[in-house]
Amino acid sequence: MRFLKQSASTTRRGFLSVLSMTAALVGGAVSQTSRAVASDSPSDRFPGDPPENHVVYQLNQADPEYIEHILNSISAMLTKYTDNVAIAVVAFGPGVHLLAKAPKRAVPEELRQRVASQARDYGVSYIACGNTMKSLGWTAADMVDFAKIEDVGAAALMNFQKQGYAYIAW
Repeated sequence: MRFLKQSASTTRRGFLSVLSMTAALVGGAVSQTSRAVASDSPSDRFPGDPPENHVVYQLNQADPEYIEHILNSISAMLTKYTDNVAIAVVAFGPGVHLLAKAPKRAVPEELRQRVASQARDYGVSYIACGNTMKSLGWTAADMVDFAKIEDVGAAALMNFQKQGYAYIAW
């Protein structure tokens, strides 16, 4: 009798062990499948189709190191997603100087060139805050040609988020 009890107990343990391993394997496969679906694997997009990924950056400082971090992040996103990402940058407060033809704060020319290149070559949208511009006495004529102007930069950020853009701020 004792043998039968051990045998039944061992069988149950063996069954539970196999069941546990099977669940782990299936769970791992499901997890791998989920990761594959959620990953950045190529989709059924054709060149020129609207991008599936959207991101908006807040740029509200004139510090060159801060600006460089944002531009590096944008470059990384463009490298990772190529033409499958829409990128917008909303500049307000001191950050709006990056988009001015004659900034009142020191902005390195190299950074200004990178911004122009990202806008021209990769379609990155740069938006200047109209409120900040008014406080500086600037008009559209004071801004670089590719800059779009929104009345309120914070409202532009909110509207991008409503459209499904991921919001990135430093």
